[in-house]
Amino acid sequence: MKTLFVCFLTLFSLSSMADAPLDLEANMKNMGLAYKNSVRAIDLDSFNTAIDEFIHLLEKAKKADFKQHESESLEGLDKVIQQAKSAKQLAEVQGLEAAKAPLKSIDQLRKKYHELHEPPGFWELLFGK
Repeated sequence: MKTLFVCFLTLFSLSSMADAPLDLEANMKNMGLAYKNSVRAIDLDSFNTAIDEFIHLLEKAKKADFKQHESESLEGLDKVIQQAKSAKQLAEVQGLEAAKAPLKSIDQLRKKYHELHEPPGFWELLFGK
């Protein structure tokens, strides 16, 4: 009976966690940390750990509820995932230095797609776009 109760409790808690909305801000902070760890990696093992975590968090972010610019945001996440996978492949074949170019393009993509979600500036509010 106790085992049945524990199984039911576990299933209930898992289903309630699955319905919980993604905290996109916290996820993005963790993505930033994983990205920095991959850039700062000094050996292949630490790089792979960091880049795998980064890719996992990107995939998780794709499930977020984007209130504005959803298609562009998902497109940006897909591009970043593609660059991260490219960096991982280059690191495996040619070493860590070869992975630096795709990692730099990730930062450029981040800047580009973050602009979609920035609040309008004073002059935009006053005069429009």
